[in-house]
Amino acid sequence: MTAHFLKNIAFAAVLGFTLVCASAAFAQYPGFGDPGSRSSGGGDSGGLAPVMPKVDGGKVPVGATAQVVVRFRNEGSQPVETGLIRLYPSSTVSGEVALNQCQEGALPPGAECAIAISVKALQAGAWRMEMLMSHSGRSRLVTATLAGLIESGSKGAKMISRDIETVPSELNFGSLEDTQTLIEPVILRNITSKPISVTDIYIDTSEQAGYTLKTECDVLEAGQACMAVVTWSPKLAGRSSGVLVVNHSGPSALASVPLKGIYEPQDVEEAEIFPKAVPGRGLLVSSQSELDFGGDVETASTITVSLVNAGDVDLNIENISIAGTDNGLSFKEEGCAVGTVLAPIEACPLTLTWSPSRIGALFDDIQIQHDGARGVLVLPVRGQSLSAVSQDQRAIVLSGGNAIISSSQGAAEALLSSGYDGNSSIESQQQEAEQRNVQAVSSNAYRGVSNPAGVLDGYKITSFSPTRAIINGPGGSRLVFDNEEIVLGGVPWFVLIQKSGIEFLHHGQRVLLLFDRSLSSINRVSSASGAGTAG
Repeated sequence: MTAHFLKNIAFAAVLGFTLVCASAAFAQYPGFGDPGSRSSGGGDSGGLAPVMPKVDGGKVPVGATAQVVVRFRNEGSQPVETGLIRLYPSSTVSGEVALNQCQEGALPPGAECAIAISVKALQAGAWRMEMLMSHSGRSRLVTATLAGLIESGSKGAKMISRDIETVPSELNFGSLEDTQTLIEPVILRNITSKPISVTDIYIDTSEQAGYTLKTECDVLEAGQACMAVVTWSPKLAGRSSGVLVVNHSGPSALASVPLKGIYEPQDVEEAEIFPKAVPGRGLLVSSQSELDFGGDVETASTITVSLVNAGDVDLNIENISIAGTDNGLSFKEEGCAVGTVLAPIEACPLTLTWSPSRIGALFDDIQIQHDGARGVLVLPVRGQSLSAVSQDQRAIVLSGGNAIISSSQGAAEALLSSGYDGNSSIESQQQEAEQRNVQAVSSNAYRGVSNPAGVLDGYKITSFSPTRAIINGPGGSRLVFDNEEIVLGGVPWFVLIQKSGIEFLHHGQRVLLLFDRSLSSINRVSSASGAGTAG
């Protein structure tokens, strides 16, 4: 019995040893455990882990931005996918994710990925930033720490934190000599990871500095930019300065751009007759800068100049006038007239006639107003006369054109202008007047003269009688007879001597040359006798 008892004790010891070994083996090899108790990650330690739990961000100057790279490794046996990233920076810095390589796809076991963090230095001193990233591994969350130092040296001390970047950082208009307006842009860009609202933007300067602002900046998303346009029209000579101030909702709450320039105007010079060409405007110039009739002028004289549009758009002549009123200067309304439109490089003629009303020098100007550059063209008119031309002796155009006066009305007009006394019958006088007109027209063989009345300018009657008269002009003195032809200035005229002067007929054109009664011997004798009686 004792032997049997000892045998049972030995069996129990062996069985206990076996159970202890089995328990140890079960603890050592998890594959032998309960399948429901195993996780999907197998024997991993959480899945995703930082390669360096604490990353040294180095030294960053105040106002600068540094890029810090954090690496992660999949230490599990299954692929891992990353999720949301959260950053918790200290008060001395701000941060944003610049690059996330881990989100490109599932990270295989043993593989690494990198995430770049932009760290912006706001204040001198030590900085720290905690990074939390979710993932699909067993731990579901991984952390990393970024730390460093913000410098405030001589270079960094001049820099301030900026949430809105300005390009350029300083706006220099330089030196301005001409009286013109300068326009320059300033770009405002949000360099943070959050939207920023521009609450106010203005220029702080004096009223005489001449700065104005135009902008539509409102809300800037991350990386978005807007433009502010600064215009400079200086009012005073010398240095000009100002500050473009931008108030916003970012951490720094303020951005600024210094403005400066120097206005050094040139001395004002005498204005030229013809201005310089301006794009998009007409430019009126003349073939002569001064209209000079010369000296020794004794009769009516004429000068013609060309007015040319030297601009690149059409030009409209709005008005033509002469400054003086009593010097005998006039212009013809043919050619360049009010309402004339000149296309680019197109010209028109302007004709001026001077019949001196007194002896001496002529100082006058003709003014042409238009809608081109400067708006007015002033041409000086000069001359010197030796004798006066009586206005009563000027050639008066009674009728012109190619129409022939052959009706009873035309005959009556010719009859009235001829000055008959009514001794003969009305019918015989009309027939005689019509016959004279027909003779004048039939004798005309010169149809190439465009303005035959102009050849009579400068002629005056020096001797006058009912049947004949003496006229004096550029070709000398000529004797003309009533009801006869004479050639003056290369144009044949039919002469009719009237009571008040001489009527010249040519191809339906009637020109009357008046006789100055003050030249008659009767008036001279009467005035002389009257003066003797008075004495």
